Amino acid sequence: MDGLHVAIIMDGNGRWATARGRPRADGHRAGTEAVRRTVEAAPALGISTLTLYAFSTDNWHRPQTEVSTLLDLFRTYLHSEARRCREQGVRLRVLGRRERLPVPLQAAINRAERLTAAGQALDLRLAINYSGRDAILDAIGRCTPPTREAVSRYLGPEVDLLIRTGGEQRLSDFLLWESAYAELVFTPRMWPDFEAADLRAALQEFHGRERRFGRLLVPQTLRWLDPRGAESREKSSEDGNGDQAGAGADDGHCVPSRDSVEQRRNHA
Repeated sequence: MDGLHVAIIMDGNGRWATARGRPRADGHRAGTEAVRRTVEAAPALGISTLTLYAFSTDNWHRPQTEVSTLLDLFRTYLHSEARRCREQGVRLRVLGRRERLPVPLQAAINRAERLTAAGQALDLRLAINYSGRDAILDAIGRCTPPTREAVSRYLGPEVDLLIRTGGEQRLSDFLLWESAYAELVFTPRMWPDFEAADLRAALQEFHGRERRFGRLLVPQTLRWLDPRGAESREKSSEDGNGDQAGAGADDGHCVPSRDSVEQRRNHA
């Protein structure tokens, strides 16, 4: 699918609830409404892939009651939203290691992925029991040889824009490989308050930035210069940021995985 890959670290649910004198679980429930708003708004804003950080491998260290609430919410969301996603052309997939998840949640994931497999309007990926470092290790173990190109294909499309809500400014082990050249936007808005207008504002900031991917732009000739001394590439004013350099001759291959996605697209 053409379009942008936007990834979001959905932070601030607990603090949102605490500030209102409510249980943290209420913040997580309110966060599911923000997910719905964001998914509905994404395709019209030029987003083809949306990856949401729902639960990290480190989140198991939270109080057991909160962990149980989150896992139940995921199962409820997948049951209630799968048909809606199918009707809207949204393909829903889950990233992360599933073996530790409760069996009913695993069943809900499998059902949602089956029901929405034909969706083409948006590729919605939920990261549950996910670690970016573990994902890289898995890719290296499955790719023969483990070249950059092979690992990138295994992990999925590169992130164009990464948004984190809640005011914190870190990646927290999320899509570390895929975010190598992502533009980062941090907002103090708590996730339950995140609206389509906030997504639109982040995209406006993204489109206002110049993405160089490690190369230098010489304004006089509008050419990209490789800082390592390789031959520069001509670039017309209509070409945007030019073609991404550096594809290797040997791409390698990977053992198929259900978490694998289509080959990463070239940057325009």
